[in-house]
Amino acid sequence: MPKIKTHRGAAKRFKKTGTGKIKRSHAFTSHILTSKTRKRKRNLRKGAVIEAVDHKNIARLIPYM
Repeated sequence: MPKIKTHRGAAKRFKKTGTGKIKRSHAFTSHILTSKTRKRKRNLRKGAVIEAVDHKNIARLIPYM
């Protein structure tokens, strides 16, 4: 069996935690920030864990991470 290639776009967007969960960053952080509240922008800086329904598909894209 050949090795599976890592999807490079996904590798830049997702990281695995020590327990095997997959972390992601939030969207909507790059522009039009004046209309967003301070609290909303602060919360968007934090990372998030992907939902269970997406885990299988994302894990397939980043097999060796």
